[in-house]
Amino acid sequence: MKIIVDANIVYSGILNSNGKIGDLLINSQKYFKFIAPEFLRHEIKSKYEKIARASGMSIESVMETEYLVCKDINFISDEQINDEFWHEAFDLVKDVDLKDIHYVAFAKQFKCKIWSGDKRLIAGLKDKGFDKALTTGDLVEIRAKK
Repeated sequence: MKIIVDANIVYSGILNSNGKIGDLLINSQKYFKFIAPEFLRHEIKSKYEKIARASGMSIESVMETEYLVCKDINFISDEQINDEFWHEAFDLVKDVDLKDIHYVAFAKQFKCKIWSGDKRLIAGLKDKGFDKALTTGDLVEIRAKK
């Protein structure tokens, strides 16, 4: 099952690699194929210091944990997404949060679901008939059934 991973999931996985999210990202490669926009990799790197302060880890530990958490995520460039999906994604997120356009466009392109901890995004998309968002609890359940 292909799943688009959003930024808050990756950050949570780095901040607590021993928690549910970290476990799912690190130990689910035989159940899920994780995909994320390439920009997410750069966004994480730009926030190493903030993550280190929040977690109490050194920058080196943040980098090691990032590798562990992200090693099974396939990062894909925006250029691989068809224009029609960018337009559809814009319509879905324009009054929810435009920063989430990538995740919706990727989900449409790859015909898969989005894993997010953003309750506002999930509710906003659902209100518009887009029910392809999963919570961490959903993924724990799906993996347990496999």
